[in-house]
Amino acid sequence: MIGLIQRVLNAKVEISGEVVGKIGPGMLLLLGIQPGDGEREADRLLQRVSTYRIFEDGEQRMNRSLLDVGGALLVVSQFTLAADTQKGTRPGFSTAATPAAGERWYDYFVAAARRRVAQVETGRFGADMKVHLVNDGPVTFWLEVKPERNA
Repeated sequence: MIGLIQRVLNAKVEISGEVVGKIGPGMLLLLGIQPGDGEREADRLLQRVSTYRIFEDGEQRMNRSLLDVGGALLVVSQFTLAADTQKGTRPGFSTAATPAAGERWYDYFVAAARRRVAQVETGRFGADMKVHLVNDGPVTFWLEVKPERNA
């Protein structure tokens, strides 16, 4: 499971001109799901996302997490993060989860996030979304939790 996290001053998701998710200060998470991902990977990624220290403390050091600052989380499904880009000039998507598996684990992740983070907003799985954000810093990190093989 892949999470591209961005520290934001604000972010929102629009679908056909309608705002479906909107946050103030916090974190935008673009979530990519791969074959073999499941509950373990979602739980581990959520733990990392919610406790990853990307917010500044009193000394302007990135020492505080989303939970520490009480920030909001905007979760957007992003299957293109799982694309195979190793060769050629066109991405391949055999390395991304099927739409059914992707939606299942996206929904699981969001439900788990809502139990852990005070404010969680979302896009809509599979929709053509327009994501607007003001990246604070800019601060952007790639987090990945690989599925356990032979588990």
